[in-house]
Amino acid sequence: MTNIIIDDDGSLLSVEDICLRCDVSVTLITELVDLGVVEPQGREAAEWQFSVADYLRIRRAVRLQSDLGINEPGVALALDLLDELERMKTEIDHLQHHIFGDS
Repeated sequence: MTNIIIDDDGSLLSVEDICLRCDVSVTLITELVDLGVVEPQGREAAEWQFSVADYLRIRRAVRLQSDLGINEPGVALALDLLDELERMKTEIDHLQHHIFGDS
């Protein structure tokens, strides 16, 4: 996977850009879209445009797959669980701030 810094300036990336930057096939991207891991703009795969958040999520999916050997459905589940964990951490921080104030 190529390490490329991308600023989140609202730019969109094509499926070809994603494949090149993440060193993956269109087939994998299609599978991730089908599983709901990312939701590109555009109806057909040739028209798909991905946000920077999508790109980062795909990179994370690729790392889970390559580092841990998780298949695509497992990656989708793992990402959903990681998202939920992050939401819960944010909620805990918010509640602690509300209860204890600035410490």
